Amino acid sequence: MRTHYRRILLKLSGEALMGNMSYGIDSEVVKKIAGEVAEVIATGVQMAIVVGGGNIFRGMKAASAGMDRATADYIGMIATVMNALTLQESLERIGVQTRVQTAIAMQEVAEPYIRRRAIRHLEKTRVVIFGAGSGNPFFTTDTTAALRAAEIDAEVIFKATKVDGIYDADPEIYKDAKRYQSLTYAHVLAQDLRVMDSTAIALCKENNIPILVFDLTVHGNIHRAVMGEAIGTLVGGSCEII
Repeated sequence: MRTHYRRILLKLSGEALMGNMSYGIDSEVVKKIAGEVAEVIATGVQMAIVVGGGNIFRGMKAASAGMDRATADYIGMIATVMNALTLQESLERIGVQTRVQTAIAMQEVAEPYIRRRAIRHLEKTRVVIFGAGSGNPFFTTDTTAALRAAEIDAEVIFKATKVDGIYDADPEIYKDAKRYQSLTYAHVLAQDLRVMDSTAIALCKENNIPILVFDLTVHGNIHRAVMGEAIGTLVGGSCEII
């Protein structure tokens, strides 16, 4: 069966790895995500992953409590590497070849980020997990996702969250909130919808990279998204509401 996309970048928040825990990594959730990634890789799709670190350490929160912002962000980058290595181990346990590349040198546990090497891994249908953000403080892993997607010529960013798309109001508060089927980059920025930070949205707009926001907790959604099924909200089209 032909897929809708050839090369994708999956953005996972650190919180996505927590499950129902208040901190850390839920091994069962990681196993589930790895299984869904394996299902997609089996179709021949090339996948890169950017993972956050908020389940372990949030740099902005630490900075607001008085820690030096740059130091806090570097600690957050190290947390993302812990998540990347955990996800790699889970993927390789089920037979999916995986490489972790980090923007901060950690040669004993991961490759340094090298664009051409990352693309070569993808061409060999290896999953490439980008850790340590962009290697620079003051930038989020959302911005890293947009940057890496542009660098590896990804056709789309899958922003996997705990909600099934973008709404015109908070669906947990407003029961009549309507979900957008698609949105323009300009609308997301103008309405401050916080899909991703503004730097990431601007990068995607400049490089014409669509962003598909969907619910990661629904089994099979990554595969559905790859096949082009109408799930979630697509940022990069016209404004359409359901």
